[in-house]
Amino acid sequence: MNLGQLLPFLLIAVLIVPMVLMSRKQKRAMAQQQELQNSIEVGDKVMTTSGLYGYVANTADDATVDIEIADGVVTTWLRAAVREKVSDDVVEEPVEDDEPVAEAVETKDEEKSVVSETPKSTAEVAPPLEQTKKS
Repeated sequence: MNLGQLLPFLLIAVLIVPMVLMSRKQKRAMAQQQELQNSIEVGDKVMTTSGLYGYVANTADDATVDIEIADGVVTTWLRAAVREKVSDDVVEEPVEDDEPVAEAVETKDEEKSVVSETPKSTAEVAPPLEQTKKS
């Protein structure tokens, strides 16, 4: 078999192999999402696809789930809108910032307050457009 006869088969293989691999990956992701949606139980902390956090309040319906987003505030969502379960073990540590905090300084007239920061900026500010226009 020469290269001319083999080339069409190679081109077809080059096009089909990535499609097969992508479809397998997509099926795996869909199976994981379906498994997550089936494993949701009352009391689980979840995050929706829009980023809303809450606790599952009711799972009686196969298509929807009730999520309590605040005390006494329960909203109904499609199960497909639940993106992931969130563990309560996550502890947020305070962020320490090394940047100085700006201090407000009052003027004599007490009408304006000037903000002064410890490190001075070397940025140059362009004059307003009204001052640069010539009549």
